[in-house]
Amino acid sequence: RYPHYHISIALRVNATLSTHKIISFKNLNPPTFFLLYFPAMAILKNQDEVEQNARSSYFNLPPLDVSVAFPQATPASTFPPSVSDYFQFSDLLTAEDQAIRMRVRQCMEKEIAPIMAEYWEKAKFPFHVIPKLGGLGIAGGTIKGYGCPGLSITTSAVAIAEVARVDASCSTFILVHSSLAMLTIALCGSEEQKQKYLPSLAKFSTVACWALTEPDYGSDASSLQTTATKVEGGWILEGQKRWIGNSTFADLLVIFARNTTTDQINGYIVKKDAPGLTVTKIENKIGLRIVQNGDIVMKRVFVPDEDRLLGVNSFQDTNKVLAVSRVMVAWQPIGISMGVYDMCHRYLKERKQFGAPLAAFQINQQKLVQMLGNVQAMVLVGWRICKLYEKGTMTPGHASLAKSWISLKARETAAIGRELLGGNGILSDFLVAKAMGDLEPIYTYEGTYDINSLVTGREITGLASFKPAMLSKRSRM
Repeated sequence: RYPHYHISIALRVNATLSTHKIISFKNLNPPTFFLLYFPAMAILKNQDEVEQNARSSYFNLPPLDVSVAFPQATPASTFPPSVSDYFQFSDLLTAEDQAIRMRVRQCMEKEIAPIMAEYWEKAKFPFHVIPKLGGLGIAGGTIKGYGCPGLSITTSAVAIAEVARVDASCSTFILVHSSLAMLTIALCGSEEQKQKYLPSLAKFSTVACWALTEPDYGSDASSLQTTATKVEGGWILEGQKRWIGNSTFADLLVIFARNTTTDQINGYIVKKDAPGLTVTKIENKIGLRIVQNGDIVMKRVFVPDEDRLLGVNSFQDTNKVLAVSRVMVAWQPIGISMGVYDMCHRYLKERKQFGAPLAAFQINQQKLVQMLGNVQAMVLVGWRICKLYEKGTMTPGHASLAKSWISLKARETAAIGRELLGGNGILSDFLVAKAMGDLEPIYTYEGTYDINSLVTGREITGLASFKPAMLSKRSRM
């Protein structure tokens, strides 16, 4: 009546010799089976306890502070001085740019550097620093009025690079909130929506997220399947979003959905804890671990008409926001690379081997110079793309090439830095390993390297190549 039951039980003999026996249970009723099975499990459990008791008394001691464990070099909790501006890029900045840059730098080095490795390791967000970030006066970036700073895109970009120089996760937190969610409301919202939402967002009194990507639609975001159905007094949203930064604790969620009547993409402002809305944290990331990315599920979520973003009527309206945010995202790897170079520069002068500082070895100097050259080129490309935007001549291809190329060179720079730091190159305490992990999602989001290359390729050739050749009309040749 019952199937055969086979169980392999490891029996420890004299605490040194292990043997395996196969016990076959045929026509055995379940109660008898469990009486036999669970004593065996108890034997194994007791053996685990014996092994644990046999371990050394210091097995579970907390780790040494890294400054004690490795006294020859300073960890990133005391952040290194900025030494990456070799071509004196600061001469191109206005007095306002310089003042904001220093304000952000001082805050990040004082408030974030001492805690970032701990929070990165735990994949937790340091909510207590949000007021400090709000006090920087950079949320809202280029938005004028409504309590926003009305900065130039160059000033905003330089500020976000200074945030990323110390911690990439904090820069992503700010960019999602500011250059995506707030900018969407500013560009596509009604006057009433701007007055209602932007002032508190500008002070970080409330936090926002921006939800476009779906589980089945990443690079192909314009094909999203979340739906918005018109009902009396509002809209019903149904669908799922994925990889949405800030979403687990955001007060406002800017959601993009397909209008079931027009089949076009529309935008909506959804309040946290709306009935039918659930957000769960995405675990096990290797990069931007402080950022709280979430899976959003919407089951008949009602959004009143007053929270429909009337300026979003197609995916092209979404692209207006992405054009600006892509420029800002390009400055994240610039800032990360600055921090990596600064860290390696200090480390090589402090760390000694073979009776000399690592900085004295030719191969290390060559690698350091290669990193420095990358940073100079990245900064100048980033600066130029900002000026093109301010002149009104920046194209989608310009922004895509800047983002893709800069993120590529940043990966190279971090990889060289990891080599220079040797064993400490794999510790988040010394920044470079953390930076390598953080660059991976940045290399992918806001358009992967490949997709951004295709955007630029389409612009310079006039031919789109996003869909596989097999799906396109075949040539008669």
